[in-house]
Amino acid sequence: MLWEPPDLLTEDEEYAMLTATHVPGGPNWLGLTTPDTAASAAFYEAAFGWTYEPVGPEERGFGLFRLAGRVVASCGPSVEPGAAGEWQIYFRTVDAEATAKAVEQAGGTVRFPAHDVLMAGRAAGFTDPTGARFAVWQPREVDSLDAVNTAGALCWTELYTTDAAASKAFYGAVFPWDTSWEIEVGSHVLAVICSSGAGREAQHGAVMQLLPENLAAGSRSEWHPYFATRDCDGVATAAAERGAETLIPPIDVPGVARVAMFRDPFGSVFGVMQANARTAEGR
Repeated sequence: MLWEPPDLLTEDEEYAMLTATHVPGGPNWLGLTTPDTAASAAFYEAAFGWTYEPVGPEERGFGLFRLAGRVVASCGPSVEPGAAGEWQIYFRTVDAEATAKAVEQAGGTVRFPAHDVLMAGRAAGFTDPTGARFAVWQPREVDSLDAVNTAGALCWTELYTTDAAASKAFYGAVFPWDTSWEIEVGSHVLAVICSSGAGREAQHGAVMQLLPENLAAGSRSEWHPYFATRDCDGVATAAAERGAETLIPPIDVPGVARVAMFRDPFGSVFGVMQANARTAEGR
């Protein structure tokens, strides 16, 4: 391993960003699709210290990423031949079929219909009206990820969108989300996603309008996961040495965190966030 992630699974309030994972509409699962499971496993082991555990027949290429024994994501082969890798954020639902109907009524499309994943739960995948892809997880035996808000695990979600107003209207019709709280981060305005009626304490992500220069460069609507780290620069070095493209080099966002964003060797985009105690209070 090229770099040793520090303080794995040290519980600390400095990472208390996802505070709405166990309510409808909160992110409760994260899945990576990739054209090369083994190589992706090696990459994320180097970046975050994860280990890959195959589930079921080895030829299926499906498994779980674990950090100190706790599940932080799933991993499986790309369904479409030649497709790039992708991180897929799953949001909690109590009824995947009902969510699918709400998606279509709000102008989105169904990518894959609700189906059983053994006895673990039910999943369905969608595309919002601006082109961003997301999914839902209806728990049965498997409720959610074992670890969030800790070094090496999911700590935030963000939608980069070509049309923030349309995105907020769509997701507000599909999930019980409140996106009325807006904050300025540099030249960007982020609408923080909170659970309706729960106040600002129940948050899990943000909607961000892509800037004109981003749109001119061809940026599209995408959901991105952020992973917590105690060493943003160390992750950046490890990721680059393993073939990742650095999209945003490590930068300090005043009053928020030190962040960076990458595209892994197979096309999946993710961010990292080196937060502090003030981050959770300021979000």
